[in-house]
Amino acid sequence: MSSLNHPAEQQSFYHQVGGAPTFEKLCSEFYQRVASDPDFRAMYPEEDLAPAERRLRMFLEQYWGGPTTYQQERGHPRLRMRHFPFAIGAKERDTWLQYMRESVKTLGLSPLHETVMLDYLERAAHAMQNRA
Repeated sequence: MSSLNHPAEQQSFYHQVGGAPTFEKLCSEFYQRVASDPDFRAMYPEEDLAPAERRLRMFLEQYWGGPTTYQQERGHPRLRMRHFPFAIGAKERDTWLQYMRESVKTLGLSPLHETVMLDYLERAAHAMQNRA
């Protein structure tokens, strides 16, 4: 059976929304916004944002049913542990979420897909908050 006929691939959210190009655009749009905000940009210790952009893209692709490159390269996501060194309060959470919402809006997703993605991102943003 060819991979084109594999039901799991056809049904994954990752494939429904356009696969790699969609997640590449999402992350590119997001990190353009990060780069243009000096205060928020300061939360990203690497001089070059490209590695952070790649990690986010790999994570989101895997989460939504795409390639498992994130797990292969980095192991279990352990998102709260990985984000703990960064002071993420309500302001940081809300800024991240604002930039992700704006980025999602550029994708031209169906209303259902957009709602599903935004719902996950909102829950994820709240879960990463680690400071009052």
